[in-house]
Amino acid sequence: MSECRPRPRSRYDSRVPTVLVHDPADPRLADFRNLVDGDGLSQRGLFIVEGRLVVERLLRESPLEPCAVLVTEAAARALGPALAQRPDLDVYVVPVAMMEPLTGFNIHRGCLAMARRPAPRSIDDVLASGARRLLVLEGVTNPDNIGGLFRTARAFGVQGIVLGPGCGDPLYRKAVRVSCGAALVVPFGVADRWPDSVAVLGQHGVPIFALTPGGDRSLEEAAALHRHGAPVAVMVGAEGPGLSSGALQVADQRVRIAIDPGADSLNVVVAAGIALHRLA
Repeated sequence: MSECRPRPRSRYDSRVPTVLVHDPADPRLADFRNLVDGDGLSQRGLFIVEGRLVVERLLRESPLEPCAVLVTEAAARALGPALAQRPDLDVYVVPVAMMEPLTGFNIHRGCLAMARRPAPRSIDDVLASGARRLLVLEGVTNPDNIGGLFRTARAFGVQGIVLGPGCGDPLYRKAVRVSCGAALVVPFGVADRWPDSVAVLGQHGVPIFALTPGGDRSLEEAAALHRHGAPVAVMVGAEGPGLSSGALQVADQRVRIAIDPGADSLNVVVAAGIALHRLA
């Protein structure tokens, strides 16, 4: 982002320096132009956060680095206290009518933030941070499911998420929004040698509970044998194919969730939530 010093005193919060911009061609807004190209942003090491609640979570709770914020006047007022905590952040205030033509899509509640992607993490990095309550994903591509899994993981105290092959990007705009900002807070890493790299969990005393309809043990039985608060990794796969045979082979336990015989299956987010509630 370009430097804009000195910046005018905000009329929304005296502690928030804002820049009022009325020209969509203003070069200071270049990074917010045509944001539908998510791949282009990713290649530049950036990602977008959308919506007041999620942007506020980025500003207040996330270890990730925001670069700039694009807001309407109403959003600037609503986010005043959170923006005041980041006095060096570029905050651009634009008319509501300019938001969609500038960014290329309909903005949720007139608020966007640009942030830097964190350095890639491995499963070893996640473990080195001390995480021992984990959620492991294989082949989960849908951004709604990715976001829902991060939100669920945070609700049940998961300390880290491991992404296996074929998983979607947790920092994709929709995934972040669906996660209610949990994707900005819960650490995640990539298991690049699947499924062998997941076996390292056992070396750290973290048993893997694989959720599968053909599980050898019910969730109730597994939970009864698992000490409350002990390390655990719950592993889930994509809806439809489920976990691969390789993933199931590295699991310590294959666990099934009892459902009505007439039902086909559970959504992966729901299944993970039930298991995490009982185990983690």
